[in-house]
Amino acid sequence: MASLLILSACQTAVIQPELADTPRRPMTDNIVAENVPRAPAKAVAQSAVTSVTSLIDIELADTGEFEAQTKPVITAQAIAQKIANENDLGWSELDTEASTNAAAQLLAEAQEKAKKVPLVQVIPAPVPELDLWQITVDNYALDHVDNARIDVHYKWFKSHKEYMHRVTTRASRYYHFMLHQAIDKSLPTEISLLPIIESGFDPFAYSSGRASGAWQFIPATGLGFGLKQNWWYDGRRDIVASTKAAHLYLTQLHKMFDGDWLLAIASYNGGQGTVLKAIKRNKKAGKPTDFWSLDLPTETMNYVPKLLALSRIIAEQAGTNGLYSIANEVYFESVNVGSQIDLAQAAQMANITTDEIYRLNPAFNQWATDPQGPHNLLIPVAHLDTFKASLLELPTSKRVAWQRYKIVPGDSLLKLSYDFHVSVDLLRTINNIDGNLIRAGKTLMIPVASKGAEAYTLSAAQRVINRQKQINQTQASARVDYKVKSGDSLWKIAQKYKVSVKQISSWNKLSTKSVLQIGDKLSVWPRNSGTKLASSTRKLVKKLTYKVRSGDNLSAIAHRFSVTVKDIQKWNQSLTKYLQPGQQLSLFVDVTKLKQ
Repeated sequence: MASLLILSACQTAVIQPELADTPRRPMTDNIVAENVPRAPAKAVAQSAVTSVTSLIDIELADTGEFEAQTKPVITAQAIAQKIANENDLGWSELDTEASTNAAAQLLAEAQEKAKKVPLVQVIPAPVPELDLWQITVDNYALDHVDNARIDVHYKWFKSHKEYMHRVTTRASRYYHFMLHQAIDKSLPTEISLLPIIESGFDPFAYSSGRASGAWQFIPATGLGFGLKQNWWYDGRRDIVASTKAAHLYLTQLHKMFDGDWLLAIASYNGGQGTVLKAIKRNKKAGKPTDFWSLDLPTETMNYVPKLLALSRIIAEQAGTNGLYSIANEVYFESVNVGSQIDLAQAAQMANITTDEIYRLNPAFNQWATDPQGPHNLLIPVAHLDTFKASLLELPTSKRVAWQRYKIVPGDSLLKLSYDFHVSVDLLRTINNIDGNLIRAGKTLMIPVASKGAEAYTLSAAQRVINRQKQINQTQASARVDYKVKSGDSLWKIAQKYKVSVKQISSWNKLSTKSVLQIGDKLSVWPRNSGTKLASSTRKLVKKLTYKVRSGDNLSAIAHRFSVTVKDIQKWNQSLTKYLQPGQQLSLFVDVTKLKQ
């Protein structure tokens, strides 16, 4: 009987999700989750932590360790590769004040709108409303055991509250969909937490192993599960499509391992071939074949314990101030627009920012959707009616701007693709061209963006530029101007700042064998000295419901929560002049500025 061999989404290539007779050879990757600055070396030099890899190794990666280039980076590909290999900033396009404020405001609009819908039935007695984390815990289905391999990850998650705040804030746009998809398919809700392990809930995450998206699919695996990838669109970053693909993949792995979820989850990381070989070895040696008894690669050995540790943290902190709450409210709905559309124009039609369009639709790489589809856009529910109404009024011919171009001698499809920032394949498709031959004097139709490149802030090209700026800022802020003293050498200075001789030489255009002179000045970017991003970009906003106490007034409440009286009045439009004890106020608060 044919056996199903499906390889890891984040580690290996994958066959089509049907039965196949020929097993595939796994090809491994190292998956980068999210980068978080490393704690001081003394704080992690404990034997219990030495086995921790993957997320912990990455999360505790040193900051500021960027080699200066003797020549400027001149291509997007080179910058992207540098980011993939060397980005230790712990920074995401989603970790901005604008992003968190926008998410909070859009959800508040949707909730306010829902309250205004007239009810035609008797309202039952109120019951406590559970947020998404509490619903997650209520639907746990994995065996939670006591194990030292879980404990070390549990301690890390518990001691890194800022990381948990950051990833749960990022999750606010996507988690309602991901969680309810898992519940609808009767999957353990612990699976909905995997994007925290894989990508820190950053759909723009990209690893040096070419894994992409919240669920970190590599290209071959993504294609095997129907995730289209081209110049316009990368389905691995599509919130809806990638979530469904990950659930399908895990369901098939669960069936393959006879209902053992821990083995299925381990295979999602390391590849089912790796797990099957480990089971075979244990059977041959007369040993148990459960996950805890297998000898697997270090990353996979830690992958399942990491998820179980995270599940324990969520269970302990759901419904408390220890975990940012996400209301059990739909954040977005999918709208079929029917044809290609300019993303800046779509944002204007929905009365939201282009940033919000990209954050909800991170699969679109360029300034518009893929002309060949998919033609679905995720739109915040608070602005759904506005967008649909605008869409009905906009003819298909005006959803993308076009330019008629007359071919001149010396033109080629490749040259025009560079000039107009479109792909050669697209030029062929639109203009019905076979091959590469074009003739001077003929006319081509070329799609163009309705606004300048800078307006499409989270397109693939702009993300590369933004990330490079962050790298440059971090390097500049971390630089030390060192004055050479008697007895100094490149080796001694490198040891002092925990960098390499090669790095110092590169930064200062020296030979590694250069003899230093007393009084010489060297520029050094010390290891562990990279500064965090400015506090304004680390703002973390949470919606709070505040119950008015006796003696409260708007000024006192505003001061306590570091907001303004005008903000409180804007968020609570039905507010009267005088507050009453027990009255509830909605507040959108930067929790990093709460008064103690």
